[in-house]
Amino acid sequence: MRLHPAVVGHTEEALREILRFTGPADVILSRYFREHPKLGPRERGAVAEGVYAVLRNKLSYASFAESGHGPAMRRLALLGLADVLGADALAGLAAEESDWLQRIAQIDRTALPVTLRANLPQWLFDKLVARDGEAAALQLAEALNRNAPLDLRVNVLKAKREDVVAELAKAPIVAEMTPYAPFGLRLHKKPALQNLPLFKDGAIEVQDEGSQLLAQILGAKRGEMVADFCAGAGGKTLALGAMMRNTGRLYAFDVSEKRLAKLKPRLARSGLSNVHPVVIAHENDAKIKRLAAKIDRVLVDAPCSGLGTLRRNPDMKWRQTPESIVELNAKQTSILASAARLVKPGGRLVYATCSLLDEENEAIASGFLASHADFTLVPMKDVLAEQKVALEMGDYLKLYPHIHQTDGFFAAVFERKK
Repeated sequence: MRLHPAVVGHTEEALREILRFTGPADVILSRYFREHPKLGPRERGAVAEGVYAVLRNKLSYASFAESGHGPAMRRLALLGLADVLGADALAGLAAEESDWLQRIAQIDRTALPVTLRANLPQWLFDKLVARDGEAAALQLAEALNRNAPLDLRVNVLKAKREDVVAELAKAPIVAEMTPYAPFGLRLHKKPALQNLPLFKDGAIEVQDEGSQLLAQILGAKRGEMVADFCAGAGGKTLALGAMMRNTGRLYAFDVSEKRLAKLKPRLARSGLSNVHPVVIAHENDAKIKRLAAKIDRVLVDAPCSGLGTLRRNPDMKWRQTPESIVELNAKQTSILASAARLVKPGGRLVYATCSLLDEENEAIASGFLASHADFTLVPMKDVLAEQKVALEMGDYLKLYPHIHQTDGFFAAVFERKK
């Protein structure tokens, strides 16, 4: 079935705004759809897919768009839509546009220069090549440019994983169990979950398997005092609360009232009553100081470049710069040092990011150890063995989409000496 001819124009218009990179692509796209309420769900889906294809493949598309006729932004929109929906689905094209798309479709993309195949900013690709070698860097880049599956976490307070699989099958939605996270499910299609009773009742939450593993690594137990230091919209908070079996006390700290507000409806669905959301002014807020050396386990999912989540947020690679990474490093160091004050002797601290860069990961972890003699590193292989997670790791957790089929994640576990 062919799409309405207006889809190309809307994709072009949305792209024009998004490619200025003044904010997150999903936020700009949502606003665009609100401003154009006559667009139906099918058209909105097509525009979104076209836009995201351009964000993923910006360098190679820009190279292809040097040929062809008409406005450059329209050419990019056509390439994105043709790649995800097929050129035959596009109505209202001029004959030369159809011919041009046919010629582009015959290009062997595996024969393109490496930088065009990677579709990453040069500075970022150079960093990955310097660390991993060209072949491995390209493999990672190509995995980051593919669509992510949809991962769910089963809320163990409300359901068993096997029962949820059976319930979803009736919908009919095919779900497979994630290989590492014990409560995870993976869907290769993206159904409207919010209409399902399982979702409304809080039996399932959307959460990448890598993110679920961070909660697993913290290892929160019944009756403990636990803090999620950068809670955001609370995906990991909810996972931790379920692990604690709704006992003890779980603080969800964040500097953004707006982000914590998104946790409230999720919290209501989850059935958790042990979570205490707390808005803080900054990492040295007095509310934190009052809890110094009282918390059993602290999770710091630090603000980072987000470069491990490019499968879902491809605009991040074009919005980050080497300078923005340096600014983030200062913030990461400060937040980790502040969160460390909460940890009681014998307690644990987990530092995590969804970044792929050493300077946001190992460098921050080793800098922390160098300046905090009262903390020791707990090797990740030992933590994973404790939690019975079948993953081969050394000192740190390092997850990659091309190896583990998760978003890119890093984590380090520290213990405060008794």
